[in-house]
Amino acid sequence: MLLKFRVILLLGCALTLAACTVPSGAALQSSVVSAGSGENPSLQVVPVSRSNVSMLAEWPTTGWSGRYNWLSASRGPDSALIQTGDTLQIAIWDTQENSLLATPESRVSSVPPTPVSASGTIFMPYVGEVNVRGLTAEAARTRLQEALADIAPTAQVQLMVEQGRNNAVDLASGVGAPGRYMLESRNTSILSVISEAGGINPALRHPLIVLQRDGRRYETRAEDLLNDPQRDILLRGGDRIAVVEDDRNFNALGAAGQQSVIYFQEESITAMQAVSQMGGLLASRANPKGLLVLRDYTQELRKPFAAGPHMDQVVFTLDFTTADGLFAARKFEINPGDTLLATESPVTRVQTVLGLLGTVVGFGATANNLSQ
Repeated sequence: MLLKFRVILLLGCALTLAACTVPSGAALQSSVVSAGSGENPSLQVVPVSRSNVSMLAEWPTTGWSGRYNWLSASRGPDSALIQTGDTLQIAIWDTQENSLLATPESRVSSVPPTPVSASGTIFMPYVGEVNVRGLTAEAARTRLQEALADIAPTAQVQLMVEQGRNNAVDLASGVGAPGRYMLESRNTSILSVISEAGGINPALRHPLIVLQRDGRRYETRAEDLLNDPQRDILLRGGDRIAVVEDDRNFNALGAAGQQSVIYFQEESITAMQAVSQMGGLLASRANPKGLLVLRDYTQELRKPFAAGPHMDQVVFTLDFTTADGLFAARKFEINPGDTLLATESPVTRVQTVLGLLGTVVGFGATANNLSQ
């Protein structure tokens, strides 16, 4: 009779344990997606499949512009262009008798160092203002000589250019020796200047090249710049360059091999690549039918009356147990700021309850043996 009472008591304890919420390391899929059902859902749930993955790719991109914008490489003339702020050293040779520019004792007349004005001109005696901005040194020499033709038809002009700050670029960060670098010619490429500055800092994680020109910002990954000659653009005076870390990332949570902030290693990554980067799904705990991608959309990006998100928060669900789901995961792109949640398998909780039952029953059997 006492034994029966103990068994009944132990079973009651076990049932109580089974009814309680069992601690777990990840949420169940049903617990998350249930918020997207009912009369007043708090989020939008979108299953991802091969039939809709192309349509989902047209949805607004969150977390960044969706691509890096960069310029195409082109070749220019070997000579640098004269810019505002440059200083011209000019000498005029003239063998003509009674020359206005030279004397019999000295057939050469040196003009004092002449800066290029904000309007792009320099002042020449007997001639006036001559526009030289945007010309090569050779083209400027020819223009000055032609301007002197009326008063000194046999004169020859000798010209040297001392480059000012407008023929220089600034390397702000991410290189061995940040600073200002003069452009030797219009064929000075961005890689040559970075190399002159000591190269990219090897401590930078996934370095990104940022170029500011004419009030616009251009970006490209350093790896792409090194591998694609078409990205090795020519620099212009006034360009500003910085090498920074690519800080785009996503969060990995739940029953995955790694729970942390994971940074993008490529310009774009798919859900399949993201799962690999987070160490895969834990075979002992994860629900392969329940990989969730949590994403926030601002009000400006929502499209309530068109194909696209119609709520601020969207949960994309992926099923890794079917060919359809696997192929969809290879095309569905992860956005910076996304959270990837590997949900826990319901079987895991059942096993946890059974383990607790076994522990209680085992304890009861041990206690019964001790009482005997």
